[in-house]
Amino acid sequence: MRALVLGAGGQLGKALAAALPTARAMTRAELDLTDQAALAAVDWSAFDTILNAAAFTRVDAAETPEGRRQAWAANASAPAALARIATAHDLRLVHVSTEYVFDGTHPGPIPEDADVAPLSAYGASKAAGDAAVATTPKHWIVRPTWVIGDGANFARTMRSLAQRGISPTVVADQMGRPTLASDLATGILRLLEAEPGTYHLTNDGEPASWADVARFVFTASGRRADEVTDTTTAAYFADKPDAARRPLNSVLDLTKAAKAGVTLPDWRESLGTYLAREGMDT
Repeated sequence: MRALVLGAGGQLGKALAAALPTARAMTRAELDLTDQAALAAVDWSAFDTILNAAAFTRVDAAETPEGRRQAWAANASAPAALARIATAHDLRLVHVSTEYVFDGTHPGPIPEDADVAPLSAYGASKAAGDAAVATTPKHWIVRPTWVIGDGANFARTMRSLAQRGISPTVVADQMGRPTLASDLATGILRLLEAEPGTYHLTNDGEPASWADVARFVFTASGRRADEVTDTTTAAYFADKPDAARRPLNSVLDLTKAAKAGVTLPDWRESLGTYLAREGMDT
């Protein structure tokens, strides 16, 4: 594979670069996907596969006028440009999406063909990016949830709170599954052996709330599970009127990827390994 990893400074980008040591990996500083001149200067003939892990992911910031423009440029316009490039050069394009394209009201695990109905500017920008990427024939749109890897993330925050003796209050009515970036990177590469299309891909296992995940981190850190207090999404954001709306159901249906032969380990197993990793920076 002659691959180009975009967004190599992020959690998934780092994991993809590690999984594909022969790939060219570029951070935003090295290639800004919102810069049309920079895109035009790339020798696309050197590649057969683009792995796009770049995105504007600051969900609340995307609700501001400037943030909305930045989110649209990175999450909608840039993937559209990549789709045109992929078509022109007959490249495979892997694009990483999000469950935020849904409104979280689907009863049960959400399939790939569920109605798109984003609640936030971030979700809308990602949905637009998905639609653009789907126009190029060799496309793989991959939707994970709650990504945890090398960088700032929920598990690291909870580990830090546990180590500092702080007992947090955490949302308990948003349900999903954590997805470890290293597992996701491996799964994405395996999906390239399957037919093009849209795939939901997260770690396996019984779904949990953010509070459940926090309790898992606390017990793994030598603290008690009951030191994490539950709250609702409405209560947590009651004094944050400018925050983006979040979907309550983030549990994705993994059947399609499984039928393609791609499953990821139980999230508890992988998160436990992640937390136990020697020298994990918090």
